[in-house]
Amino acid sequence: MDQSFLLMLSNLLHLHNHLDPTTASLLSDASTASASAPTSPTSPTSLLSSTSAAPLLFFTIASVLSYVASSRPSSSSTTSAAAAADAPNPAATSSTSDYSVSAFRALSTEHIWAMEAPLRDAQWRSLYGLSYPVFTTVVDKLKPHIALSNLSLPSDYAVAMVLSRLSHGFSAKTLSSRYSLEPYLISKITNMVTRLLATKLYPEFIKIPVSRRRLHETTQAFEELTSLPNMCGAIDGSHVKIRNNSNPSHRCQYGFQSVLLQVVADHKKIFWDVCVKAPGGTDDATHLRDSLLYNRLTSGDIVWDKVINVRNHHVRPYIVGDRCYPLLSFLLNPFSPNGSGTPAQNLFDSALMKGRSVVVEAIGLLKGRWRILQDLNVGMNHAPQTIVACCVLHNLCQIAREPEPDLWKEPEESGSPPRVLESEKPLYLFSDKLRQVLADDLHQRLSSR
Repeated sequence: MDQSFLLMLSNLLHLHNHLDPTTASLLSDASTASASAPTSPTSPTSLLSSTSAAPLLFFTIASVLSYVASSRPSSSSTTSAAAAADAPNPAATSSTSDYSVSAFRALSTEHIWAMEAPLRDAQWRSLYGLSYPVFTTVVDKLKPHIALSNLSLPSDYAVAMVLSRLSHGFSAKTLSSRYSLEPYLISKITNMVTRLLATKLYPEFIKIPVSRRRLHETTQAFEELTSLPNMCGAIDGSHVKIRNNSNPSHRCQYGFQSVLLQVVADHKKIFWDVCVKAPGGTDDATHLRDSLLYNRLTSGDIVWDKVINVRNHHVRPYIVGDRCYPLLSFLLNPFSPNGSGTPAQNLFDSALMKGRSVVVEAIGLLKGRWRILQDLNVGMNHAPQTIVACCVLHNLCQIAREPEPDLWKEPEESGSPPRVLESEKPLYLFSDKLRQVLADDLHQRLSSR
């Protein structure tokens, strides 16, 4: 009931008591009134039977006021209804307000240090794919380059937006609705950040192990894993699915359009070489031969000084791969695909594939952490740099020892051994003999234990 009406009714009661003192007890407490007899002076019946005109006047006025109060809406409820009608729908605005610059700034500056580190980093990984310290490292390294672009958005906000896209696989259209930006601007910012990652940060975080210290650490770790000496990496390829491309050269053996990624990983699942140059229809051997790594290794541009002697044979550092890659002096593959070799050869194959498993897991981590690579939704012109950018971010996470996500499961690889090129025959003959020497040495060492 309206408060003004209650006040008016109270005033009328006081006026009635003044005009007809016989009903003064009407204002007494409820317990006294309920204890009185039905014909007592304080009952409604006595008021109607009073000789004074005041009671009748009182009830007439009260009835009129009650009718008026019940027939008009409460001013407070009217105001509340109007406010509710004018207020924005929280469900409609939360999607944009949660991703505004002010919301990001509150999270990254005001709340970040009030949170426990594990909780803070878990929240950032769920949003951007990496912990807060690694995020700040990325921002600090990219900020000077982003500043040159005259971007109207803060650098850390732009990087966070791109990382959320790479981590969750969002399309530009999805992010445009979240961040209230046009899709073309989302694409432009994505292309800028991935290009900087793939060019400015690549030389710092993707390096061939040529230093004596790193080479010794890598070969020692692989030997502990496989019992094979001087192994320094494992190579493999992976098809990255792409959209909106009908070029038959991009159709891979698994039936979808893709571009081919080639990586070499060390024992820590850190990539030390990345190449994205071939469409999905290309085989692994052709992709390798077109890569800069192949040219540098065959030309002697890369020289690994760590040479060991195994049964009077000089063994330089080498990488391992499956039978889809050619047998070369710097790349060893298994003798047979199904264990049909000699006991020494089968033992060697088993050890080699154990070493190769690190690159398979590294690719699984790459696609599990940066889910945009599971179904790439960027333009074909920007696909290679986006893939390389994710490889750079992968290395950052591995170096920082970020928690490893669930592995992305690659399709079972199949293919026949590549033919030996005329220019590779000397390398093939040398490597075939070297592979047998390593197999015999491994078999002898393990048999004598």
